[in-house]
Amino acid sequence: MLNRRILRIKAFKELFSYSGNRSMSLKDALAEFERSCESVRDLYLFVLNGIPALTAEASRRIEASRAKFSASEEERNPNLKFVENGLSRLLLEDPDFQKQLERKPLAWDNYDALLRKLYERLTEQPWYAEYMNNPERSLVQDAALFCHIFEELLQDDPDLEKIIEDLSIYWVDDLDYALGVACQLLPEVAKKGRWELPPLYRSEMLAAEGKAVDSDREFARKLLQGAFAGYADYDDRVSAATRGWDRDRICAADRVLIILGLAEVEHIPQVPARVSVNEWVEIAKFYSTPRSASFVNGVLDKTVSALIEEKGLPKSLK
Repeated sequence: MLNRRILRIKAFKELFSYSGNRSMSLKDALAEFERSCESVRDLYLFVLNGIPALTAEASRRIEASRAKFSASEEERNPNLKFVENGLSRLLLEDPDFQKQLERKPLAWDNYDALLRKLYERLTEQPWYAEYMNNPERSLVQDAALFCHIFEELLQDDPDLEKIIEDLSIYWVDDLDYALGVACQLLPEVAKKGRWELPPLYRSEMLAAEGKAVDSDREFARKLLQGAFAGYADYDDRVSAATRGWDRDRICAADRVLIILGLAEVEHIPQVPARVSVNEWVEIAKFYSTPRSASFVNGVLDKTVSALIEEKGLPKSLK
């Protein structure tokens, strides 16, 4: 489920905390990292639980229209395709899914205003009209519809983002990723006709398919361990590479990003140095200042080359 990009981001957040609180222990950082990773799967479950919640909102709307004294013919005999979608029923009747929901506060019961707004926006979409007008009914169709909802209605929704922030400090910045995972996995749910809790790490999913892959969990743990152990050395390397700069003028996030890039090059032998540098430059685009990407790229190129040469690492930036 979790790929290496998001694991790097989680590691960045832990090391950034350490940079401001050097009394933090590696043990505490690793424990916090694990909780942060697990929280992404919880957010994925919350997103999926929005399927029966939105379906129930549609059902309430239809029943209210039917009960009107002057209900139109269309209101008395509505198209029930959406309210009877099989995906909602599958999740409601799946004991494993319901058991997961009992563990943590993942219900949508308190978000009626958001559900009303989402349903109103949904009924205005041309792809929803196309779905409703198609007489065919299948889980595959239902899954495709909810992927549209996730990608086009839930992504960047400010009301949902506010709810996410209030529900868990760990969920900040993870909504788009959780929605993306849901859209990747829903077609498989539709194909199999049942829901399964996905493994936490993508490497575990690939290993279950019989593919030989390195553990993503071990990758992340080694990255954090290496960054903690070599923090002072890497920090000095950053300072040496930026002589002429006031140490305090270098953005704290940039410094941490570069330190993690150095740690990855040194402690994760199976990842090419250029891949490591490129990954941290990409992360800098979203988690630091507008000019950070070019700055991180330049300093990493310089410090990584020196690190490879000094320590005789079997890597190259070419």
